This record gives sequence, structure tokens and C-alpha cells, in this order.
Amino acid sequence: MFDKRLMAMCPESKKYIVGNIICQWIEMMMNTIMIFIISKGIEKLYIGNLSTNESVVGIMVIAATMIMRFFMTKTTVRMSYLSSKTVKLTMREQIYGKLLRLGNTYREHTTTAELVQESVEGVEQLESYFGQYVPQFFYAFLAPITLFVLFRLSGSFKVAAVLLVCVPLIPGAIVMIQKIAKKLLSKYWDQYAKLGSTFLENLQGMTTLKIYKADAFKNEQMNTESENFRRITMKVLIMQLNSIIIMDLFAYGGAALGIILAGKAFISGELSLQSTVFMILLSAEFFLPMRKLGSYFHVAMNGMAASDRIFKFLNEPENNDKTDILPSSGLDIVLSDLSFSYNNEKEVLHKVNIVIPEGSFTGIVGESGSGKSTITSLIMGRNSLPHGLLTIAGLDISGIKESSLFNTINYVGINSTFFKGTVRDNLIIADQGASDQKLWNVLRECDIDGFFKENKGLDTALTENAGNLSGGQRQRLALARSILHDAKIYIFDEATSNIDVESEETILSEIKKLAKNKTVIVISHRLKNVKDADCIYCMENGTVAGKGTHEQLLSSCNTYKGLCETQKELEEFGKEGALV
Repeated sequence: MFDKRLMAMCPESKKYIVGNIICQWIEMMMNTIMIFIISKGIEKLYIGNLSTNESVVGIMVIAATMIMRFFMTKTTVRMSYLSSKTVKLTMREQIYGKLLRLGNTYREHTTTAELVQESVEGVEQLESYFGQYVPQFFYAFLAPITLFVLFRLSGSFKVAAVLLVCVPLIPGAIVMIQKIAKKLLSKYWDQYAKLGSTFLENLQGMTTLKIYKADAFKNEQMNTESENFRRITMKVLIMQLNSIIIMDLFAYGGAALGIILAGKAFISGELSLQSTVFMILLSAEFFLPMRKLGSYFHVAMNGMAASDRIFKFLNEPENNDKTDILPSSGLDIVLSDLSFSYNNEKEVLHKVNIVIPEGSFTGIVGESGSGKSTITSLIMGRNSLPHGLLTIAGLDISGIKESSLFNTINYVGINSTFFKGTVRDNLIIADQGASDQKLWNVLRECDIDGFFKENKGLDTALTENAGNLSGGQRQRLALARSILHDAKIYIFDEATSNIDVESEETILSEIKKLAKNKTVIVISHRLKNVKDADCIYCMENGTVAGKGTHEQLLSSCNTYKGLCETQKELEEFGKEGALV
């Protein structure tokens, strides 16, 4: 019921938790003093010995205790907030720091949707765990012991002992259902994460679903998963309600037993009226802290279920051996007998051997699924290499620092990411010290400056992922940003797909300019985009079917020749269709 890992991760929360416990204890003592004054007043009133001065003093003391209780309650809430605030900040920093340390390979350990669930809802569950459950956990044991001492001093050891013995029955009931609850809440959290992942995926792909009229199918799928989540939620609620009934039985049954014993002691003359009233009014206080702890039980279990997933991610192995820095020259890229699979079953690449000399223009072509983009992903360090060797400047890719790798290599894909903000904001990501003139120069090179001049210039607002630009404009802006980065190696992965002819020609022209003094790797389905490359690698079923210049491959590689003939037929068919 108490996870030491969480406390060890957030030690700064301890002072707020201790403050929370102290404030609750002071609040209980103020309540005890108030009840003591009331019970004493009732006894004096019963025997007719209550003076006006005593009544006034008593009322003033009660008023003072109520004011003190108000401030203690307010401080308790404040302490709860501060402890949970610290936890949220610490846990999200831990998750984000883990992501940075894992780098590009984080996708091998988790999914984006799971990360969103863990860092948002999972951390929120921990807020309740630290802010409510943990302080109550300690206070629930401190309060009965304090009341036992007070009851003993009031004259009845028997009543105090019986009440103290009954208190552990509540945590005993909690322990009995803990194993069932842990399994149930683990399933609940898994189903919640699965539902969240599906929702995020469907939301991101809404346009695609509409185009292919698959939204109804996905709607049914979401309904099924929602129903599964509803059922597991109802099971959790049933478990919680049953546990509350059991805890109420012990709590109020124990309080009733204490009242009965105090009444019998009064009738037999063992207790005074003041002591009897004092015990009757405070009997419930023996059990209320533990009863409140029981009500936070589901919060604790949810928090621990969430923490299990978070710690599982935080404990993923890291490659801390990345210390190599790429030099400024000699940046040859060599793939030697490289094999790779995403699921450890079917190989995507099989014993691939590729050499990309520094300053060369290299093309990688092939049908979809032949392994082209996988090669670029490995060069960018996005996946670990189980078999074979990939070196840059003679350094193993697994030992190169990610910052050095990204400073040297620039990647432009079909789905370059843009952030909500201005054009300037998205450009200076590549060069934070760039002047406005330098920004306009790269925009001019990519033939997109005119469009922004017609709007608000560099202050032109971009919506989420530049949704207010056409596909060609987005790709030209992505190219401008990559040129601004001024890397040594450029990788263009289908950078001219799904754009207009004018934008394609502009991008190809800039790629050829870059190839004069940079290492350029172009991944493309369209063979004309790599026709002028120094060397072209033709991929087929994860292997290199052939390499050489365009002319050499036409005469020596049947796979490449077949691709050329197929594309030529498609282009001629397109022209005929256009004429018709």
C-alpha cells in the first residue's frame, strides 16, 4: 500500500507531507479540546454548577479552537497542493529526461499515445496519491494512538483498549481486497491506455478515414473498446463500493461499541459524566482517520498502477556509451553486412552493403517496402542495430552522440513537422542567430519568399503543422529550414512526393545545388530525381539488387531497368489521359 520508489524519487515532497500530517494532528487536538470543554460544560450544567463566567470562557475557547481548526484545514490543503505539485513537476521531468536520453530510439520502448497517457493522466493519479493518500496513511496511525492516550488519561483504559484494537480491522479489510484490487486496477489502466491510444490514432487519421469511408468501422471499434472500458470501470466501482461497506461496518460498529462500553462504565459508576460524554463524542474520531484512508484506497491503487507503468518506462535500458563526436571532414557513411527487422521476425534489410563517400550525391531507389526508408532511419540513429555495422567517419553509429549526429545530418521527409507560430519561429529553429535577411535569402532560394511577402512576411502565422499551406509550400519551407541548418550531410526521403510539378522542380534544383559541396542522399520512387546521382543503389526485398550510375544500372540491373520501364509506361499513360 506504500510505494517507497515514489518517495525516493520525490524526496522534496516529504516536508510538505510531514506538514500535512502535523496540521491534521493539530486540527484533531483542537477538536479534542473543544469536545473536552463541551463535555465539562454538560457535566456542570447537569449538576447545576455552571457559572456565567465559565460559560463565557468556554465559548471563547471553543471559538478559538474553531478558528484554529479553520486555519489548520486551510494549511492542510495548501500542504497537499505543494506536495502534489512537486511530484507532478518531478515525474514529468523524469519522463521527459528519459525521452531525451533514449533519443530517437524511444519508439522501440513505447508509443506516443502511451507516453501521453503516462505523462498526463498517469501523473495526475500520482498527484492524488501524494496529496491525499500518503499523508492520510501516516495520520491514520498517529490519530488512534493519540486518542488512546487521551482516553486512558480520562479514566477508562478498557474503553480505550477496545477501540484501539478495533482500529486495525479497517486496514485488515483493505489488505484482504488489495490483491483483487491490484489486478483489477492494472486491467483498468491497461484498457484506459488502449482506449486513449485508439482515440488518438483515429483523431490523427480522421481525414484518411473519411476519404476511404472507414469512419463507421473505426466507430464500431471505438464503441467496442469503450464498452470494454465501461465494464472494467463498473467492476472497479463495485470493488470500491464493497470495500467502503466493509470499512463502514468496522468503523461505525467500533464507534458504537465504544459508546456502549462508555455508557456501561458511566452506569456502573466507573466514569464521570464528563469523561463519558468526552468518550462518546470522540469514539468516532478513533475510526474516521482510518476510514478516510480507506476511502483513498482506490486513489492509492490507481496511483500505484500508474506508477508501475511509469517506472517500467523509466527503467528501460539506455545506451550511455554514446560519447563519440563526428569530425568536420572524412564523413564517409558505410553499411557493412547490415541486417534489420522491426519485430524480430521478418527481416526488412538483409546483409546490406552500401558506401556513401563524403561530398557525393547518392540515390536509393526501389519499390515500396524494399527497405529504402529503413536505411535512412538507421543512419539517423532512430533504431538500434542488432546485426551488422554502420559507421560514419569510421565511428560506429551506436557510439555517436545524438547531438553530434544531428548537427552533422539533416533529414527532410515527406511529413516535416511545423509548429504553431510564425514563419520566423519555425525557421530560426535551424539557426537561432539568423538575421531576417538570412531568412529571406533561404526563402528566396526555395522560391517561396513571394508568397510570404504577400502576407505578413516572416510574421505570417502558421497553424498546427502548417495546415494553412499547400503541400508544395510546406515542402519548400522545410527545404529552406534545412538549408539554414547548414549540415554536412542531407537526407531527402521522398521529399518531392505528393506535391505540384513547380515545387518539385524547385526542390530538385536546390538538391542539386547542395550536392555540389555537401553529401546528399535522396530516397525516391521517381527515378528521374536521382538520374544525375554519382551512385544509385537499387533495393529489392531488403537487399541491394544493383549499384552504379543510371546508365550502368540500366545495362546491369534488371530490377532497376524494370522500374524505369514501369515508370515510363505510367508517365506515357498519364500524358495520353491528359490529352483525352
